[in-house]
Amino acid sequence: MPTESLSFIFLNAVLANNFVLALFLGLCPFLGVSGKLDTALPMGLATMFVMLVSSVCAFAINQILVTFDIEFLRLIAYIAVIASAVQLVEMTLKKFTPALFRSLGIFLPLITTNCAILGLALFQTFKEYDFLQSLVYAIGAGTGFILAILLMAGLREKLELSTLPSLSQGAAISLMLGGLLSLSFMGFAGLGGG
Repeated sequence: MPTESLSFIFLNAVLANNFVLALFLGLCPFLGVSGKLDTALPMGLATMFVMLVSSVCAFAINQILVTFDIEFLRLIAYIAVIASAVQLVEMTLKKFTPALFRSLGIFLPLITTNCAILGLALFQTFKEYDFLQSLVYAIGAGTGFILAILLMAGLREKLELSTLPSLSQGAAISLMLGGLLSLSFMGFAGLGGG
C-alpha cells in the first residue's frame, strides 16, 4: 500500500513481520552463523547491505520491466542482482577482513540463496512501494534480521556456559530457541495490521 507511513513500514519489517522470526525467511544463516556474536553481527550487516542494494536495484528493475511490459523477467533479474551484490560483499570482506571472511565460511556465499533477500525484493514490488518506502522497508528488514541473529547468538553463547541434558544439545536446543524467539515476536503481530 503506497499510503503506509515510513515509520509503520520500518516497525512492521523489524517487529511484526520480522523476516526470520515471523515470516521464517533466511533461516540458514540465522541458525548457521548465530553461534557467536563475533560472526553474527558481521553476517547481519552483510545481509542488511545486500538487502539495501537489492531493494534499490529491484525498484529500478521493476520500473524498467513495467515500462516495457516484460514483468515476467522480474524473478530472474532480481536473482542476478542479488548474486552480484553478494559477490561485491564477498570480495570486500576477503580483501579487507580475511579473518572474518574465513569465519563466515560457506554462509557468506549462501546470502545469494537467502530467501529473505529475494522475499524483500518481491514483497516491496507487490506492495507497490515507492523508492523511499522501498529503502525504509529494506533498512527495517535488515534491522530485523540483525536483531534476530544477535538475539539468537546471545542466547547460544549463554547456553555454552550452562549444563544441558545430552538430548537437547546442539541443533535441538538451537531449534527450540528459534521457536521461542519466534513465539515472542508473534506478540507483535497486532502491530502489522493484518
